[in-house]
Amino acid sequence: MAKLSIRDIDIANKRVFIRVDYNVPFADDNKTITDDTRIVATLPTLRYAIEHKAKIILAAHLGRPKGKVNPKYSLAPVADRLRELLGPSVSVAFAPDCVGPVAEKMANDLQPGQVLLLENVRFYAEEEANDAAFSQKLAKLADIYVNDAFGAAHRAHASTEGITHFLKPAVAGLLMEKEIVYLGKALTNPEKPFVAIIGGSKISGKIDVIQNLLDKVDTLVIVGGMAYTFARALGIKTGKSLVEEDRIGMAGEAIAKAKALGVNLQLPVDNVIADAFSADANTQEWDTSKDFPEAWMGLDIGPKTIKAIEAVIATAKTIVWNGPAGVFEIPKFAVGTNAIAKAVAANRSATSIIGGGDSVSAINQAGVADQITHISTGGGASLEFLEGKKLPGVEALTDK
Repeated sequence: MAKLSIRDIDIANKRVFIRVDYNVPFADDNKTITDDTRIVATLPTLRYAIEHKAKIILAAHLGRPKGKVNPKYSLAPVADRLRELLGPSVSVAFAPDCVGPVAEKMANDLQPGQVLLLENVRFYAEEEANDAAFSQKLAKLADIYVNDAFGAAHRAHASTEGITHFLKPAVAGLLMEKEIVYLGKALTNPEKPFVAIIGGSKISGKIDVIQNLLDKVDTLVIVGGMAYTFARALGIKTGKSLVEEDRIGMAGEAIAKAKALGVNLQLPVDNVIADAFSADANTQEWDTSKDFPEAWMGLDIGPKTIKAIEAVIATAKTIVWNGPAGVFEIPKFAVGTNAIAKAVAANRSATSIIGGGDSVSAINQAGVADQITHISTGGGASLEFLEGKKLPGVEALTDK
């Protein structure tokens, strides 16, 4: 961890601006939060700041209001949920704006241990434009900057990057620190054997991750829709399976690179194929070495592939998993994804890191989230980190 963290500085009686990721899903009424994982993930940082007598100003975005005030994307219900989570002993106020005289007065009136949540920063187009004048207005609210929004760290926006030019020190919150430490160690100094499981529908979104990880892993497991692009690169006809025709060459290059580096590239040896993309489709298990029937498509990995993946996971000391093994929103094609979730959780001697999105949903569905070392809160950010890219929100923080 090369960046300063909230633990490294004195925050007592200071106004501390904490950028959080409260971009949570809502029910159709726009009032009921359906998943508060991202709010809960910030509680250790908030409790630390409260205990150390900081005056806490929280900033976040919600949805895509396109730079205009839209009540549908108000953070007011998030303030209500935060009150419930922090309990009656903590005062949580809500500011109807994120900059300007009202927000400034509310920030200045804070007492140590009190919390103020600002309205959606994306109600201003200047936020996503990383506008310097807007960044300066945000900076006026506080004495210290803390970024605890790893999920937004891959964006150079006013509240994640611009503000750090006007507010120093800029430090990592406890959640951000945890993300950097676990993902960073996996990329720079992983305990071996290091196994990465990369899934999901398209190779185009993950090819940079695959290329970056091939230099580091002992085994790379490819599952999900992207596996059919790899099958095509090996000359197998895959029927109506999802294939990115313009990426077949890239898949071939990855296969060649793995061979040259001596990396065990594990592709599915069998699949569950179906005659339609639906819950009531006819299915059969199919050996991947044979051409698929023309009108059928692969929608999950088969039992032999599951056994092979379970075996390699069981011997790993570092596991990174990003992306499902099949169409896991349809239960009959979720078998492979659930088996991977359980196998990763069962290996208690490994450091296991789940990278955002559908993999996190699978871990939660399988009920094994408490058995995983680290579940990343940032889908896009964790992917870019695994690609080896520098994240603007991390780079902007003050070096130790």
